Amino acid sequence: MTPIECEFEQDVLTAVLQGRWPERVDAALREHAAQCEICSDIVAVVPAFEGAYEELVADAAVPDASRVWRLAQIRARCEAVEAAGRPITAAQVMALACAVGLLGACFGATSTWFQSAFNRVAASVGGFEMAALVASAIKVLVEHGPFVLGLAAAVLLVPTLFYVALGRD
Repeated sequence: MTPIECEFEQDVLTAVLQGRWPERVDAALREHAAQCEICSDIVAVVPAFEGAYEELVADAAVPDASRVWRLAQIRARCEAVEAAGRPITAAQVMALACAVGLLGACFGATSTWFQSAFNRVAASVGGFEMAALVASAIKVLVEHGPFVLGLAAAVLLVPTLFYVALGRD
């Protein structure tokens, strides 16, 4: 069974990273590294990583601090504009939904060909009961129109107000 750890692993790694390997370390540590599989792997691999690190550091192009600050300011402004636009977008979506519903209701209530087609479909699907049910629902809506409109406004406005109030945090 091959060992997973070596008690001298950290010492060998420190010596290699500090550039002391092999000239400026104890002879006992060099002998151990020659015999230990883990330590010999460290001696073989770490210098390759160090060379790659040196190349990456030499090739790294660090931007000017003023450019980084300016880009951060632009990003913060864009995020603020996006956050400010969310409630407006939600209100526009709700207004569109209300307008489509209102247009559909007006179209259904005023179009004779639509009503006759709807009655024919209702009579063929559910018989007289379906048409009577729809007629009674329309009658209730007409009699209690202001209440239904107020309820619909509350159902749409309350979540919108919560969204706007909680979105400011």
